[in-house]
Amino acid sequence: MRAATAVGAGVMVAGTTFGVAAFADSGVQPEQAASNMTPQEPRAEQEAPFFPEVEEASDEEREAQIQAAVDQRDSASGAASVSAAGSVEEEQKEEEPAEEPVESDSGGDSGGSAAPSGDPKSIAQAMLADYGWGADQFSSCLEPLWEKESNWDPSAQNPSSGAYGIPQALPGNKMASAGSDWQSNPATQIEWGLGYIEDRYGSPCEAWSHSQSVGWY
Repeated sequence: MRAATAVGAGVMVAGTTFGVAAFADSGVQPEQAASNMTPQEPRAEQEAPFFPEVEEASDEEREAQIQAAVDQRDSASGAASVSAAGSVEEEQKEEEPAEEPVESDSGGDSGGSAAPSGDPKSIAQAMLADYGWGADQFSSCLEPLWEKESNWDPSAQNPSSGAYGIPQALPGNKMASAGSDWQSNPATQIEWGLGYIEDRYGSPCEAWSHSQSVGWY
């Protein structure tokens, strides 16, 4: 026994769905059954959106994301700057030769300008200008004065009085006011001796005159 096989069954023909209102064994001829097939609109397939729906972030989240990006950029930029600066500094260190310390030939450690070097008489002649004295003060007065006192010997010492050095300071350690090397440096001794003459007599010729009168200055 054959029953009705389909009610409203769909048949796909050339991409079009037709509804079939046919009943098996109902006596309907195939031609008539075909004429009863009515075209139906194809069912629209649900298409997925091309762009997925973007979840909108809050203002705080956007600001946090922006700040994170800025921090990352600044960090990368800073690292590059430090690296570049370090490379330049290292290159300069390699190019610049080390400076050698300059030895001072100053007679003392009083902090003044460097004393002239040479033999004691040359040093004394060079220092006279600092006191406003001319060459005549040296040749006529200072040279014979200290020739008499010590023969211009920085290590000369009077065995009886203890006077020491070129100007025969008494005691010798008075010359420490001109420099800690007063025992061996003629420039330190001369600097102290000229200061002593200026303060006590005013000039080498006045000191020499006094020495000639009483035997000492």
